[in-house]
Formats: sequence, C-alpha cells, structure tokens
Amino acid sequence: MTITRSLAIAVLFALSASAQAQKARQEPAPAKKLYCWEENGRKVCGDALPAEAAGAARTEFSARSGRRTGQVGPALSEDERAAVEAAEAEAARAAAEEQARIRRELAMVESYATEDELRRAFHERITLLDETVKASRLGVDGLRHSLISQLRRAGELELAGKPVPKTLADNIRHQYAALRRQERLLVQQVRDRAELDGEFTSALERYRALKRQAAEAAAAAAAPEAGPTP
Repeated sequence: MTITRSLAIAVLFALSASAQAQKARQEPAPAKKLYCWEENGRKVCGDALPAEAAGAARTEFSARSGRRTGQVGPALSEDERAAVEAAEAEAARAAAEEQARIRRELAMVESYATEDELRRAFHERITLLDETVKASRLGVDGLRHSLISQLRRAGELELAGKPVPKTLADNIRHQYAALRRQERLLVQQVRDRAELDGEFTSALERYRALKRQAAEAAAAAAAPEAGPTP
C-alpha cells in the first residue's frame, strides 16, 4: 500500500511538472525593451535601465523590431509636481463648476414652465434685495446722525473747557465702528443688487435658448412618426 501510494504521488508530481513546463512554453515571453537616454551630454542606449537614469527622460524601443514603443519624460521636481497638481485641481474645479451650471440650467427649465414664472421668481428676489438695501441705507443714515450728535456734544464740552466723559468717548468710538460696518454691508448689498440684474438677463436668455432647443428636439423626434401625405 505504501509503495503504491508513493508511486501515485510521484506520478502526480511528474504530471504537474509537465503541465507547468508546457504552460511556460505556451505563454509568450515578456517583450524585451531597449532604452535610450542622455547621460553627460551624450546619448546612451542599453537593454537595462540603471538606477541613476531612472528619473531621466528616455525613449523605449522594441528589442525585436527596433521600433519605438514609448516615451517617458523626466521626473518632476517638487515644484513641478505641485504646479501639475494645482493645474489638475483647477481643471477639476472648473469641470465641477460647469457641471453645476448645467444642473442649474436644467433645474431652471424644469422648475419654470413659462417665462412669466421665471420673471416672477426673479422679481421676488429683486424686491427682497431692494428692501434690504433700503433698510441698510436708513440704518446708515441713523448711525451717521447719531454719531454727528455725539461728536457735536463732545465738541461743545471741549470748547467749554470741560472734559469729555469716558462713556461719551466710548460711545463715539463704538458708533463710528458700527457706521463703518453698516456702510461696508450696504456697499456689498448694492453690488449684489446690480449683479442680480445681470443674472436675470443671463438666465432669461439661457432659458429661452434651452426652451427653443427642447422644442426643436421634440419636433425632430416627432418628424419620423408623421406618415406621407396621401
């Protein structure tokens, strides 16, 4: 029994080795390459790439046919890699913004069945922003008048040879800072209001173009269905 088992194992090993050898003969050997690169101002070629040339620009050739099979550029420095990564990030950001714009335009067409609905939506935004600008202007006027009143009071005290109370001086500083903040906010709101006009004009033009394209596509899709006129 032991001899029979040993013979069986030996036969299995022999068959396995034969199968592996046959598979190795059938599988094509990896294509051998030749490399050419610049080294100390002269061109060097070989069938192996030394470690010191790993980062150099090189051309690859097929050892069998001698035809060029590839071109590898030089390794990038840290600054160059950073520049490439920054450019790729900017391209990705621009692509994302373009996709977002397309989604907004499609949503606009789906949200507003008619041009009047689009106009009403923008009119609501314009009215709200107009009211906000109006309130900010009133706030600026109120702060300015209050500051002028406190400055007049402080001036009268100084002209009378009396000290300006600390509370009054603090109020003047706080009032001045609040006025400057409100003025900056008003400037931004006025800018947003002007940009909203441009946004509405652009959205209206784009809406009309998209609606026209949709109508043309629908007409083109329905055209083949129409049969010949008897």
